[in-house]
Amino acid sequence: MIITTTNNIEGKTITDYRGIVVGEAIMGANVVRDFFAGITDIVGGRSGAYEAKLQDARDTAMRELEGRALALGANAVVGVDLDYEVVGESMLMVSVSGTAVVIA
Repeated sequence: MIITTTNNIEGKTITDYRGIVVGEAIMGANVVRDFFAGITDIVGGRSGAYEAKLQDARDTAMRELEGRALALGANAVVGVDLDYEVVGESMLMVSVSGTAVVIA
């Protein structure tokens, strides 16, 4: 399945629009990871623990988006938008939305 942020796919024709599809993932981070991420932030550098958690959430949301598009009979999703939010004190939310389409 082609998933793209663009509104069309070069060389392909959209033959049918199946509807808006969304995928969400909310991931919690634990206290130990928060502590070590805080140390990383103080001394500088990247927080690998949070980067990995964010990647997991993004992958989960994208799989959910693809599954919902497939359930509608689509073979592509166009106009994809990724949103990131912090929920509560230690929850990460990734929301992915787009339009499920059939391309030829």
